Amino acid sequence: MNVPTVGDPPLPSTRPYLIRALHAWCCDNGFTPHLAVQVDEGVRVPMEFVRDGQIVLNIGLEATQGLSLDNEYISFKARFGGSPREILVPVDRVLAIYARENGQGLSFPVVPSAAPVAASVQPQPTLQPGSSAPSPGLRLAPNPTGSASTADGPAPPDDSGPRPTLKRIK
Repeated sequence: MNVPTVGDPPLPSTRPYLIRALHAWCCDNGFTPHLAVQVDEGVRVPMEFVRDGQIVLNIGLEATQGLSLDNEYISFKARFGGSPREILVPVDRVLAIYARENGQGLSFPVVPSAAPVAASVQPQPTLQPGSSAPSPGLRLAPNPTGSASTADGPAPPDDSGPRPTLKRIK
């Protein structure tokens, strides 16, 4: 096994792999995958649906056409207010992916953006290195069942209380 050294190029981000994995998990289990996205000049979304510099996108198979979850970009076509739109989201702008029905998913650290798209879009504060607070607008909520599970079955009991899950706050 090779261990990276100082002169080696940086490892690729795990973010696109985790997004694809959670998208597959949601679809396989009948959940609707949603993306929370930090909007800046590199994000192509309908600006009339952006609130506080963020947008939530349904990326379920029924809601999208031509969905591509690449390592650099997430792209698809979807209808907004009855009009077809092309969506392009750089992977580093994804704040979270979660199941709409139960809020379970993953949130990602905020990557500072170059500039907001329009004056009506307010830039979101970034987290300081080492901070574990979720991004603004997204909060961790207790798992409604209070139990966790893994691919191998139920997880061992946890004495620290209910396991948090991601829940969208409007």
